[in-house]
Amino acid sequence: MTAVGDELPPLEVRLHRADLVRYAGASLDFNPIHWNEKVAAEVGLPGVIAHGMLTMAVAGRLVTNWLGDPSAIVEYGARFIRPVVVPNDAEGAVVELTGKVKEVREDGTARVDITAKFDGKAVLGKAIAVVRLPKS
Repeated sequence: MTAVGDELPPLEVRLHRADLVRYAGASLDFNPIHWNEKVAAEVGLPGVIAHGMLTMAVAGRLVTNWLGDPSAIVEYGARFIRPVVVPNDAEGAVVELTGKVKEVREDGTARVDITAKFDGKAVLGKAIAVVRLPKS
């Protein structure tokens, strides 16, 4: 049974430049800040960055892995507060994900607060998922 304070199993997701290319193709977001070092630097970024929605999607994976059912997410939102810089190397960028159940509701749903960090710093703010809990 799910209870307030339960922690989700942590998850690390490694993003590589190839992931950015695949995401760009799927989302049709070909903004050069996601693939071109020169353009990223020209607009003041520290390097090529992951798409915000890709970062949000990998954070959502924390919840879907825990539930085992992507359709159990009823609501999900986050603010983008810091970019994930993805170097052009074999290591890529690691996004560290944790989550905690903050509320269990009478309607069979729960609120899960998600923390997403890159390089030790939060990259998403107010990342909250409302999920439908499995029936016992």
